[in-house]
Formats: sequence, C-alpha cells, structure tokens
Amino acid sequence: MVVPTRNEARNLEIILPVIAAVRPAVHEIIVVDGNSTDGSIEAAKRVLPSVRTITQTRKGKGNAMACGFGAATGDIIVMFDADGSADPAEIPAFVSALVAGADFAKGSRFTTGGGSDDITLLRKTGNAGLNGVANALFGTTYTDLCYGYNAFWADLLPVLELPPVDAPPPPDGMLWGDGFEIETVLNCRIAAAGLKITEVPSIERQRMFGETNLRTWADGTRVLRTLLAEHRRADRRKFDRR
Repeated sequence: MVVPTRNEARNLEIILPVIAAVRPAVHEIIVVDGNSTDGSIEAAKRVLPSVRTITQTRKGKGNAMACGFGAATGDIIVMFDADGSADPAEIPAFVSALVAGADFAKGSRFTTGGGSDDITLLRKTGNAGLNGVANALFGTTYTDLCYGYNAFWADLLPVLELPPVDAPPPPDGMLWGDGFEIETVLNCRIAAAGLKITEVPSIERQRMFGETNLRTWADGTRVLRTLLAEHRRADRRKFDRR
C-alpha cells in the first residue's frame, strides 16, 4: 500500500493503525513524504513502527506515487490518500477484484454501492463531464475518473511508463505525470493498453484534519489537458506499431 503525504501527521496518527488492523493483513504500508514540516514521518513511525517511510525525489503527488510504486515489494499495489477520506475496510474488495481477474481495480463513488460525504455539486458536475470525455476518447465506461483510491498488479508498472524517480526535476515546472494528473494518467494508460478494469464501489468520507490541496478549477483544467495529451500519446503509439 502506497500512502503519499504532505503535512498529514494528525491524519496518519489515526489512519495508519486502522490500515494495519485490516484482515487479511496488508503486506506493507509505504508512506511517501513530500518534505512535510509537521513531523508526518515521525508521527507515522510512532503510531506504526512497522511502517516504511521514504521521501519523494521531486515534488508533486505523481512523483510521490511513483516513488512508492518503485519501493513496493508486494504483488498488489493499493493507492491510498492520507487525509482519512478513504476507508481501509474497503481494501479487501479491491484485492478481490484483482484476484477475480481484473488488472486494475478502479474505486468509484458513483457506481452502485459508492458515495461521498465530501464532494461538492461543482466537483461532481465537473467529474461527470470529465468522465464523458475520458469514455469517449478511450472507449471506457468509467463512472468516477477523478478518484484516487485504486489498486493494480505490481507487474503492470512497466506499462504505466511513469517518469523515472531518479530523473532530475526540470528548471521550471514538473515532469509530466509528477502532479495531480497522476490518477488520470494511470486511468488513460491502463485503458490504452487494453487491460481489464473493474470498478469497485467506494464511500468517500470527509477529510479529518487539515486543508485539501485540491484546486477545483485549476485541477479540473489539468485533468482535461491530461486526457487530451494522453489520447494523442495513445494515437502515436498505435501509429508507431503499424
């Protein structure tokens, strides 16, 4: 399990012991820290001595995820936000979907059995529009494109072709895939590879402590740009294989 974090000490104190208590037991919990200033790493180690902690190599959620993916030793990787909005009790459902034959278990708040205590009407409307664009471009049937609770088989990492974690950061900005577009990049590349996707109902809870880093308009625009860019990338790959 990969948990990216930046200044989430109070949330980690609560959520990590709950994850560790899930049965069947989680193989490992990797907290990837983004240079927190609130003692997130220390808090994680204090409440769960068995936790693995690493510091990401660049900035951005995507880079944190890539660092965690690369450090994982299990057969299955679960993506889990540190803010307390995801329910650890749902982890077995994601694993079961993979064991049953899926390559990618996609959490969804908007499929039967899912829901959200946190999403606003504006974000819900925007997500629905982005879903429509994604499904039209990639032939998918996603109901919840912009949700970060997902799981996949670790041996699919080469297919994702994420930026190498040891690559230097650019002088200005971030490498493609290093930012909040990471979930969309994964969704697009899994779909473009023709892999089997199973949606898993998920209930999103409200963040426990702190403030979200999500910026509705800016991040929504970034997701749309990501969809278009990833569709062009997929088209180039098809052309190159001819």
